[in-house]
Amino acid sequence: MLLPAKAEVARQLGRYRAWERVMLASPADRSVRATFEDSGYTLCVLMGKRCAREAADAAERYLRSSVGAYLREQDERPRAGVAVRRGPPTAKRHSRAGR
Repeated sequence: MLLPAKAEVARQLGRYRAWERVMLASPADRSVRATFEDSGYTLCVLMGKRCAREAADAAERYLRSSVGAYLREQDERPRAGVAVRRGPPTAKRHSRAGR
């Protein structure tokens, strides 16, 4: 798994938090909200998350820990949205070449 540079994560997290404060101060301003959402999207792409809050949390964990510890933590976390196959087992398919 490729991970972004910690300096870039810190920069994008700071940008996200700054726009979050501005957006909370003036929630009716559409341009502020759009910029906040753009910063959240960038953080999502950078951290490989679907939600800006999850991405911000992941960025904070990543910045606090070593790369190895972060990767181990990601492997141990339960994966949401992993499909569990239900139904009868599928029969093994053999190719004609394998006979």
